[in-house]
Amino acid sequence: MNIFHIIDQFQLDIDPKKATSRRDAFRMFGDLGAKSLLAAVPFGLAALASSPARAQSMANPVEVLNFALLLEYLENEYYLMGLDAGVIPAGSDAEMVFAQISKHEAAHVEFLKTAISGAGGTPIDKPTFDFTVSGTFDPFGSYDQFLALSQAFEDTGVRAYKGQAGNLLGASDVLKAALQIHSVEARHASEVRRIRGLMGWITQDQRGTGMPAETQAVYNGEDNVMQGGVDAVSITSVGADAVTEAYDEPLTKDEVTTIASLFLKA
Repeated sequence: MNIFHIIDQFQLDIDPKKATSRRDAFRMFGDLGAKSLLAAVPFGLAALASSPARAQSMANPVEVLNFALLLEYLENEYYLMGLDAGVIPAGSDAEMVFAQISKHEAAHVEFLKTAISGAGGTPIDKPTFDFTVSGTFDPFGSYDQFLALSQAFEDTGVRAYKGQAGNLLGASDVLKAALQIHSVEARHASEVRRIRGLMGWITQDQRGTGMPAETQAVYNGEDNVMQGGVDAVSITSVGADAVTEAYDEPLTKDEVTTIASLFLKA
């Protein structure tokens, strides 16, 4: 199955506007710092090396795909609601960008559901999301907040896919498709960061200007400079900031679940 073909079909056929206790969560969201120092992102080659992500037990590919489906449900729903709300400036380049991203996320959802069923599994149902987090955020009334949460979701997606790569080593076809989705998510993340006036990459564990403190868990661990067991700063002359910018770090399943659960309706 060719994921790019599926994406192309959705780009042509899908109208993005028609496609088909919480306080503890805040505390957990902000307390991941030390635990995620060496953790990192969705399906990437760096996760194939020795890392905390590899310490997780090898999961059934269907479980990994359903985990990815949860994230794609979240992103797909977010962009559909954002486009419907009219929070994105009408006729702007950003509106076209988010309409296209919405098509990609819809394609990812349909692909993952098909892949799960094809593997003999059952796709999870789409949960009910609360992107306001009980009124804490107003992403569909404030364009700045919409962009901030979009950045958080896309940066999470990149790290989440990377963190699951090792669990798909025995399913090469699924791993290949996951890596294809991962690279598209990385492009989304870079573009959203550009729209927000940031560089396309992450420096140290900095979430960036204008990002809510509650999103810090998305960036914890990005200050890692140990790559392949080597302190990359010690073998270059570019400094720690540039080294951290050169590598995305994976997130574990538990870390991603904690981040995503903040936006699940109780």
